[in-house]
Amino acid sequence: MNDIFDLSDDLTPKTYDNISALRPQFTWLETLNAEQKQAVKTTDGPLLVLSGAGTGKTRVLTTRLAYILSCGLANAWNCLVVTFTNKAAKEMKMRVQELIGAVANSVWLGTFHSVCVKILRRHAELVGLKSNFTILDEDDQKRVVKQILEAEGIDDKKYPPAAIVEKISRFKDKNLTPEQIARDFKGNVTTMVYQKYQARLKELNAVDFGDIIMYVLQIFLSHDEVLKEYQKKFKYIMVDEYQDTNVTQYLLLRLLAQEYGNLCCVGDDDQSIYSWRGAEIENILRFEKDFEGAKVIRLERNYRSTSTILKAASNLIAHNDDRLGKTLKVAENSPANLCEDERIKLISTYNGEEEALTVVREIENLHRRNFEYRQMAILVRTAAQMRLLEEKLMSEAIPYQVIGGPKFYERAEIRDMVAYLRVIAQNEDDLALERIINKPSRKIGATSVKKFKDYASAHHMSLLSAMQEMVDLQLISGQLLNAASALCTHFKDWQGAAPELKLSELADRVMEESGYIEMLKSENTPEADGRLDNLKELAGMMSDEDEYPTLEAFLEHVSLVTDTDNVTSSNNVMLMTLHSAKGLEFDVVFLPGWEEGLFPHERALSEGGTSALQEERRLAYVAITRAKQKLYILLAHARKIFGQWENNEPSRFLNELPSSCLEIINNSYQNTSYRESPQPSYQKRSYQTKMQNPKGTRVYHQTFGYGTLLRVEADNKCEVYFDKTGKKMVYGSYLRRV
Repeated sequence: MNDIFDLSDDLTPKTYDNISALRPQFTWLETLNAEQKQAVKTTDGPLLVLSGAGTGKTRVLTTRLAYILSCGLANAWNCLVVTFTNKAAKEMKMRVQELIGAVANSVWLGTFHSVCVKILRRHAELVGLKSNFTILDEDDQKRVVKQILEAEGIDDKKYPPAAIVEKISRFKDKNLTPEQIARDFKGNVTTMVYQKYQARLKELNAVDFGDIIMYVLQIFLSHDEVLKEYQKKFKYIMVDEYQDTNVTQYLLLRLLAQEYGNLCCVGDDDQSIYSWRGAEIENILRFEKDFEGAKVIRLERNYRSTSTILKAASNLIAHNDDRLGKTLKVAENSPANLCEDERIKLISTYNGEEEALTVVREIENLHRRNFEYRQMAILVRTAAQMRLLEEKLMSEAIPYQVIGGPKFYERAEIRDMVAYLRVIAQNEDDLALERIINKPSRKIGATSVKKFKDYASAHHMSLLSAMQEMVDLQLISGQLLNAASALCTHFKDWQGAAPELKLSELADRVMEESGYIEMLKSENTPEADGRLDNLKELAGMMSDEDEYPTLEAFLEHVSLVTDTDNVTSSNNVMLMTLHSAKGLEFDVVFLPGWEEGLFPHERALSEGGTSALQEERRLAYVAITRAKQKLYILLAHARKIFGQWENNEPSRFLNELPSSCLEIINNSYQNTSYRESPQPSYQKRSYQTKMQNPKGTRVYHQTFGYGTLLRVEADNKCEVYFDKTGKKMVYGSYLRRV
């Protein structure tokens, strides 16, 4: 199978000599609507395809690529197509293959990180790395930071490694090196750790996610000949989900597009929901200013949802100011036209437990009406909402899959086995060796590990090399000598055998010879049996030689896999956060927890200002547009937060949905049958400009919560006894009657 990231221009003529025969056969163009067809045929110059939810952006991208290649405008290896998930890349490649055949194999098609990894491996020495560098995951990053803090005598409670890793990642998203940060934040702990962290990664011959793109940028900006090579190589560049790009990704695209200017970005400003991980909505909002002569084509015909769902979503998002603007409408030939156009069910429940029970009972009801479980999803604002829902799903024996929870590759036994494979791939991977040096137990304790690490540091060598040298020089003795010698011999044998064995065979051999399988068998517990099954699954997956031709390719896949790539096709209800649901669609969607402080989230209301609230609204827009046929929005009047019951106000977003789109249902705690509420439970109560209520009136304050009015003074100052904080004086304009 051809590598889709093949850097070579040498292709077998036989495979592609029929490409000219494709040119007159554009029957697939006839399946597009007018705006989609215009986007496909606009091949010259910068183009922004503003694609609303469900408007066929993937079809436009794949058809545009097929059109370019079929017209002979470029060779396959001169096209770069960038996506945000491996799943999207695979789907796109498969669709292009269906249109034009094997020529699609030589298109540079993948995620930003997978594309840049290929470039970085080719030019690693220009940034002080070897080409077989390791890609660290978040757990590895935190371990490196923790080690630095310990060495510097810094309290990791005061400076949590996870928080420092997050700050370093944000610096890298903005292409800020330690040297640049140090100029502004001299003496800052994070700055110091960042500098030492980068130095340590170089010693480990390792990179993290942020380094992958940042290093490629450094190479391009420092080596003009390398930049020109790739600028000339990529005649056509296409980018999916452009609204989610960060600063480094934006700079990368600008540099690569300078030679030909044929940059096509597809995205939706109304679905920009990842600012917390570095995405810059300004990238899409200023596209026309950044790229002179840019064209903008709007895709507004939706092929996913009913007209009621689209009307609700469009009305909601219209309350945002920072947007380019578009209005979704049902396409003439949309499958949604064949569905009953039901109103959105807005269900008011007494508490969180009743809310979860309502969701589960409706799922069972729909299942009895021939809806498959896989057609339904529960989307929550925070992962904390999942516990009650999971309990109710389990109690009713409803199969479900959690997306946003622990991934397959994050399970301890999988991480352990991947660590063995990482050390086999490169000797310098000290982090991986530290993880499994005593798994299973070899009586190599923390004191012994410190001996090896100190020797490695003093002699500027890897941990594995230090162990081998200390064994050879008899610098250790007894049981430690035997254990270290056996482990070094194992790795030497595995590294020697790796080129000759299939990956699955290598994995099986490591699992057996390391003693890991025997360790799990000896536990003789159901949990251990499950872990053994997971290891079998790992080996089975590695047997796909087309997907993973080398050990390095497999390890790269493990490093770059995303959470939503784990979505399976089995018949499960999907339970996930709203952020994880982007790009997915379901016949039936449940949206619990639409309350002030939960959605929009309290953090956005208290810290983020207008921009954060607008992003919360975009998240609500994404949530609504995941639904194809049926949509349920739920809220609970009381919810237990950190062990304390709290009364909740309905989300302000409910006031932004047209009443004509809603069917109001009020579920009482005693009687869960649906019934019309005489007054919409989401109706917002206005603030009072002058408090003229009698003593004893119940009131609400945004900061202090619920309380009882005691008295009102002449200047509208009110004395209130708040349920949680006691007696306080506040202005009446900040109170509302409840």
